[in-house]
Amino acid sequence: MKTLVFGSKPYDRRFLEAANAAHSHTLTFFEPRLDEATATLAAGFDAVCVFVNDTVSRRVLDILAEGGVKVVALRCAGYNNVDLAAAEDLGIAVVRVPAYSPNAVSEFTVGLVLALDRKIHRAWARVRENNFALEGLIGRNLESRTIGVIGTGRIGALVARAFKLGFGCEVLASDPYPDAELVAAGIRYVEPEVVLGNSDIVSLHCPLTPGTRHIVNAKAIAAARDGLLIVNTSRGALIDTRAVIDGLKSGKIGGVALDVYEQEADLFFEDLSSEIIQDDDFQRLLTFPNVLVTGHQAFLTEDALRAIADTTLGSLSDFESGRPLLNRVEAEQVRPPRIETASTKEA
Repeated sequence: MKTLVFGSKPYDRRFLEAANAAHSHTLTFFEPRLDEATATLAAGFDAVCVFVNDTVSRRVLDILAEGGVKVVALRCAGYNNVDLAAAEDLGIAVVRVPAYSPNAVSEFTVGLVLALDRKIHRAWARVRENNFALEGLIGRNLESRTIGVIGTGRIGALVARAFKLGFGCEVLASDPYPDAELVAAGIRYVEPEVVLGNSDIVSLHCPLTPGTRHIVNAKAIAAARDGLLIVNTSRGALIDTRAVIDGLKSGKIGGVALDVYEQEADLFFEDLSSEIIQDDDFQRLLTFPNVLVTGHQAFLTEDALRAIADTTLGSLSDFESGRPLLNRVEAEQVRPPRIETASTKEA
């Protein structure tokens, strides 16, 4: 299939081209993201391949359909940036990579928790300036701490197991679809507000839906334990950034580690080191010594990139050959909002 890859970076090209040896699609790589301004470039292509911050709105899909595009291939698991109803109306198939490497994200999450709790990022910065003082670097043992995991799909389940079985933590989980194996391992499922109100550390792993948007908000923070650590490697809009800033300023929140950010589309995956960042909330976050931010890299391992490329191109081959699309996402198949609480309704 003739495919235009939007938002492509050198690593995307390297792994997609390697995987394409088994498929022989015609791949064209385009660095800018897909949006209303760039969608016309896909005219004459059979498919487009997009990532998490590409815009796949109804208007964009209209333009793609007019140009002959039949498939939108997401080289990621999330699909909240796609208007699935519009795609269905236009007869455009949407496929994704549901499980490229849960280990990649879960392992990175554990790394962020350790770095934040033990202040590794601050220690690294100090040593570079020949400052070997330990004052201000006191952390806490994870053993016996209460870890909250909101969302126990493939990634969240691995995180929950790691903290329960690996570190000896008490783990509270929240998900409308409890994992029987996690329950058998001693992990207790409760409502999301109970997780947020009774955990020392909360790790977010749920998809972004109307019910989960700003699940970490002012009301939830006010009800949380003092010194709560928050880690988010899922979707940026799960967190109300300004509420978190207020929590950091007051000391209610003890630290935050973010690999995603609500307005990341204007920032992440680009080299902006010579630019003046206009996002005041993001800049304010970076001023806190107990905030650790990475640029949406939790997925970035060789194993994950290889799996993403293989699955994405395999889906295109299935479409081309008329085989069932195992990784297709359709509007009626999307599960209902996974988590909805009084606090999120008021956010």
